[in-house]
Amino acid sequence: MKQLNLPKVSNLSVEADPGGEGRMRIYDRMRGKWVALTPEEWVRQNFTSWLVEYKHYPISLMANEVGIKIQGMTRRIDTLVYGRDGRTPLCIVEFKAPEVMVCASTFMQAARYNLVMQAPVLIISNGMHHYAAVVTPGYPQPRYLKDIPTYEELELIARCRDDSMTG
Repeated sequence: MKQLNLPKVSNLSVEADPGGEGRMRIYDRMRGKWVALTPEEWVRQNFTSWLVEYKHYPISLMANEVGIKIQGMTRRIDTLVYGRDGRTPLCIVEFKAPEVMVCASTFMQAARYNLVMQAPVLIISNGMHHYAAVVTPGYPQPRYLKDIPTYEELELIARCRDDSMTG
């Protein structure tokens, strides 16, 4: 798999898929199972491990492939990060394969999911380029951040957004 623009993480398990004619698989700690090692999955596993190891996101407050309904259609959020209560969405993370350029449609995809989830932060990554934005209901433009926030910063962003919305 391609080298990504992320620090090396220590906890990825990759192996040959026993029934997969030479295909590989990777262990997803959040889902607790082996999954096909696609380029997008490589980005997801590296990025979420980086969030845990370097940005101090509690793995117990993260979930991969979260199903939601949008206009009667089932969609899947790549990764959802929850607040300490385990219920409040703090961040939606969307991934693309390294060769896929991150563009406006990628952000629109995450924004559509966020109409349901109402998370204060959206993160987009293709493993080479990473973007984070604060979104506030009622404000048309997101505020882009210079760096991917730590979990503590994510909580602070959520508190500040909630305070600004309540008065």
